[in-house]
Amino acid sequence: MLFALICKDKPGSLQLRADTRPAHAAFLEGLIGEGKLAFAGPFLDADGKPEGSLVMIEAPDMAGAQALAAADPYAKAGLFENVEIRAWNWVFQKPATE
Repeated sequence: MLFALICKDKPGSLQLRADTRPAHAAFLEGLIGEGKLAFAGPFLDADGKPEGSLVMIEAPDMAGAQALAAADPYAKAGLFENVEIRAWNWVFQKPATE
């Protein structure tokens, strides 16, 4: 099942995001290798600077999605003001599976 991790950064945390980005990117690469990441990227503010994240993951259930969200280095570093986790159904423009 797909879950959207909708993450909002704490105000004034751009440096924390930059400092933690290499570990976060490695974490996402690991999820790709495990077949658990559909897509991900930052939300941008009016100046084009990151202010949150949208991470679409595959997990067996809400508990699994929560565990993956908590394992993200951004979450561990305290970057996020809040994280909303929502089950999601990919209907249109879904990539073909082999």
